[in-house]
Amino acid sequence: MTDFFSWEQHTIFGAGLIGSYLGGALSAQGFQTTLICRAKAKSKLTSGLKLTDYQGHEAIIAKIDVLDDIQLSTPNFTIKKARFLWLTVKCTGIKQAVIDIAPLVDENTIILCCQNGLGSDAAVKQAYPENLVLRVMVPFNVVELSPGHYHRGSEGKLTIEQTPQSKVGISTVVMAIHSELLPVTTTAEMDALLWAKLQLNLGNSVNALADIPVKAMLEQRSYRKVIALLMGELLQVADALAITLPKVTAISAHKIPMVLRLPNFIFSRVANKMLAIDPNVRSSMWWDVSQGKSTEIEHINGAILKHAKALHIHCPANEKISSLIRALTNDKALDTDHKPPIAAETLLRLVTHK
Repeated sequence: MTDFFSWEQHTIFGAGLIGSYLGGALSAQGFQTTLICRAKAKSKLTSGLKLTDYQGHEAIIAKIDVLDDIQLSTPNFTIKKARFLWLTVKCTGIKQAVIDIAPLVDENTIILCCQNGLGSDAAVKQAYPENLVLRVMVPFNVVELSPGHYHRGSEGKLTIEQTPQSKVGISTVVMAIHSELLPVTTTAEMDALLWAKLQLNLGNSVNALADIPVKAMLEQRSYRKVIALLMGELLQVADALAITLPKVTAISAHKIPMVLRLPNFIFSRVANKMLAIDPNVRSSMWWDVSQGKSTEIEHINGAILKHAKALHIHCPANEKISSLIRALTNDKALDTDHKPPIAAETLLRLVTHK
């Protein structure tokens, strides 16, 4: 049986931007924390971490336990089993992660899936049917300002799924790990919350194609119009599935597209919180594209298309954006108009076929 009250020990598997910030915040709270990262990232983490956020909070972690993926896969290497195992790899890394985390898991391990998009937890549940697997919604962006310095550049509370099996224990854990640097809460309606987060994540692919910081992208109306089109299609699918999206920003889900379409001078006043983003923040998909990695497009825009197909709903904007991202990551030949940076008006024309 899972022991919720042994919550002092946390292991972060896949310590990139989000994972390193999460691990640092837990360590700053005094929890036993181990980061597991790629070998090439280990040196900057073993030198300690600095955490900051857009509200001015700060923490210095002089030392934190760090292992790399090579050590973890070494025969006869022994490691303490994880009590709380936070999976912060991207959706594209889940298939390999369920194999790699085996040395960390015993019958008491609680696995927390921190992926964008929909459905990536299914592989974890299938691989570890006896363990409690909970989904986690991470609403904020993290950037690395310098080696080992991780900065939370936007608002939102990390939200952990609350199930009948986890209700009492998870609430206790949340109370313990919540901090100014890492606001935490729970929800019993994770399906709807992930759809609401998915709506916000639709800006990720546009940011990758725009090739500019998120704040600068949102300051241009034509980019916002593209995002509004993507969101409108998601809302159509969610309504057909009878999913009521919770309010995760100051603006309700169905009003966000309308606000995004506003002229710049009105948008800057109405959506001041939406623009309260660190000017350095870029989306995770931008990072993937810029580094030639596989993206999460199939779990974000692609997830909408999968549901839309079953419902016989046409989503041309999401289809076009998905095809542009796939072409980039598949190294297909693209003309100049299709390669980042794609100007706002050009991208809007490509999406609307005008």
